[in-house]
Amino acid sequence: MQTLEELRATIRTTQELQSVVRTMKALAMAGTRQYQLASESLVAYTASVELALQAVLRLQRFDAAPASLSSLLPSPTAPGDVGVILYGSSHGLCGPFNEQIVTFTVEQLRRRGIAHERCRMAVVGDRLATLLEGGPLPVEARFSLPSSVAVISVLLQELLPLIEGWRFPDSVAGAMKTDPAWSDPEHTSAGVGRILLVYQRVLTATTHQPSALQLLPLDPSWLGGLQWRAWGSCGEPMNNQPLPGLFAGIVQEYLHLCLFRAAVESLASENAARLTAMHAAGEHIDERLSELNALHRQQRQNAITGELLDIVSGFEALRQRE
Repeated sequence: MQTLEELRATIRTTQELQSVVRTMKALAMAGTRQYQLASESLVAYTASVELALQAVLRLQRFDAAPASLSSLLPSPTAPGDVGVILYGSSHGLCGPFNEQIVTFTVEQLRRRGIAHERCRMAVVGDRLATLLEGGPLPVEARFSLPSSVAVISVLLQELLPLIEGWRFPDSVAGAMKTDPAWSDPEHTSAGVGRILLVYQRVLTATTHQPSALQLLPLDPSWLGGLQWRAWGSCGEPMNNQPLPGLFAGIVQEYLHLCLFRAAVESLASENAARLTAMHAAGEHIDERLSELNALHRQQRQNAITGELLDIVSGFEALRQRE
């Protein structure tokens, strides 16, 4: 059993840990709100980009059938490979956040019939990259996750050349081999036919779930749905440049948006997971402090009782001598 001094030291340590947890909760709440606001603004921007795509497809539908819409996208050089971009976390104290992404990715690859040796993995987040080391999913490139919305554009400047190198390795192989983010530059000789984006998507203020999006090539059924969706204006869209070039420019903007939104959603989910983990840790610490304080009071009372009994015994011994 601990002594009173040991109990006091344990209580002080637990109180310091409680202060750290409260600070982490406050930071997580502030971060969650920041990324939620960014995510809400991206909803409106996504609607604008989809509207631009719809306008181009509405103009194009008189020239080609919906089945040929995918021909407007550049063809990959090696349709057998699959590029996978995983968004995880760069910091801890967020529960099984990264483990959920890994489990979900493995399940998605199995359901889509994609062998692990066909995957070209790029990981965003130092913690997730460390978790994948030595596992069945080899990491080809790794990037740090930004700590704020303002620097997500820096991450995009690194991911876009990666995607370009995956799709067209012959044109950028030399540049990618000198990129320090690449751990296996010799593997850039083959192109990929599909690129998947895997990240945590926010559901509510404190809940999230893993999500997978096929980044390239664009889903023809989704494009067809946009093309034939009701036009919300009495005026028809107008165009003053070739449709393929205009379409390619809007698709590039859409890719930027998907990568940016995935980063925002992942950061919001990470902070939500950290908030949940810190809330549970705070409750556990409160219970532990209650137990320690009760034990401290009990031992202190026992010590006082023992001292009183010693005084009474001494007094009785003195009286008997007299």
